[in-house]
Amino acid sequence: MLLRFFIYGALGWCMEVIFTGVSSLLKHDRSATAKTYLWMHPIYGATALLLEGAHDLMSTAPWFARGFAYLAIIYAAEALSGWILRRVLGSCPWDYGRGPWSVAGLIRLDYAPAWYLAGLLFEPVRLLLAGLAKLPLRVAFP
Repeated sequence: MLLRFFIYGALGWCMEVIFTGVSSLLKHDRSATAKTYLWMHPIYGATALLLEGAHDLMSTAPWFARGFAYLAIIYAAEALSGWILRRVLGSCPWDYGRGPWSVAGLIRLDYAPAWYLAGLLFEPVRLLLAGLAKLPLRVAFP
């Protein structure tokens, strides 16, 4: 489980860097500046482990229903972790401000399609990691 936590966290970082870089590019930032936060690794890793449990419970449900469940879990994790960081650090690294789609500065409702898709894309990654875990480990010494 610890290895999957680290893999999921790293994949989340990569996903966020790509998302913020593309967003910068679309805002005419030719350098396509991208960023993430150290705090995000454990948040992405822990959230993905929650998604594993949801996947196990809902594996026979229609894919669109699973997508909504994943979206709810992701939003809950984002809101809770942001609230905790705000309480502990005094601010949330991804403060979304008071925009029309922002909820308490912690989640953005207009990101729902992206999070819905991310939740569904999690499934093949989870199945790949489960398949890799079944492979025997062979260490070759020269």
